[in-house]
Parts: sequence; C-alpha cells; structure tokens
Amino acid sequence: MLVDFDTLPEESRIWIYQANRSFSEVEIQEIAEKLQAFITAWTAHGQDLQAGFKVVYKRFIVIALNQNLNAATGCSIDASVHFIQQLEKDYNVDLMDKMNVSYKQGDYIAHKSLIDFKKMAKDKAVSKNTIVFNNLVTNIAEFKENWEVPASESWHSRFL
Repeated sequence: MLVDFDTLPEESRIWIYQANRSFSEVEIQEIAEKLQAFITAWTAHGQDLQAGFKVVYKRFIVIALNQNLNAATGCSIDASVHFIQQLEKDYNVDLMDKMNVSYKQGDYIAHKSLIDFKKMAKDKAVSKNTIVFNNLVTNIAEFKENWEVPASESWHSRFL
C-alpha cells in the first residue's frame, strides 16, 4: 500500500540506493511511476506493506516501510532488490554498489569509489567538514538526523 513517505512513522525501516550518476527529470518521472506501481503491489505473505519513497537530489532512491503494520520478509525484500536491479538495467545505472561514496561539493553531489574517496581524504581534497551521505541509516528518524552529515560524524571519518 503506497503512502506518502512523510506520513510514515519515524521508526519505519528504510533502504537507500545511491546512483552513480544523476537522473534526468524524465527518468525521475518514470522511476517515480515504477516505484508507485511496485509499492502499490508490494506484499509480504499476501499482506499489504505500507510503504513510501522519495527520490532525493536526483541521485538517491529511498524506500521506507512501516514495519509496525506488516514487516518485510525475505521474499518481499528479494522482490524489492529485483525491482532495483531492473531499474539498474532500464536506466544503465549502478544503484547497488555499496563501495561508492557520495558527498557534497557546494551544490553539486559528487560520487566516487571508496578507493578514490580514501585517496582524496589522504590528499586533503575532502575534510572532516565535507558533507557525506551515510547510507547505512536504517530508519526515517536516522535518515532525517544522520544521513547528510559532516564526514567527521559518519563512518567516513575513519579515512580522514
């Protein structure tokens, strides 16, 4: 059951998929339509899942699930992963590689491999004040408070 992302409880589980490039406005519209269709039909053992989504900064797909109503199961999580993998194919984009880092450079969202980010930290091209995206947050409350943070407040700090 599709609901507005902003109406979901703070403890709702989230999954963040970061793209290795920005989506165009047309792609965002198409992806939103596909997400709406997927979430509307998304179930766990035949039970509707109350979920919503956001596409943030033209680069991040965030799916949230109210587990107070019905929890995700292995099969429903597999279905969401297959859906994301299909988006990767449809748009020739990488959404599943967790070994990449996105961070802000002014108003621009930069995307680097973890190896390149480590090198940039060593070369002082990024600092503890660089705003990074901590895609390891697990619920909406953490997403609001700890997703977009200075590198010093994230797991990225180990490289600085």
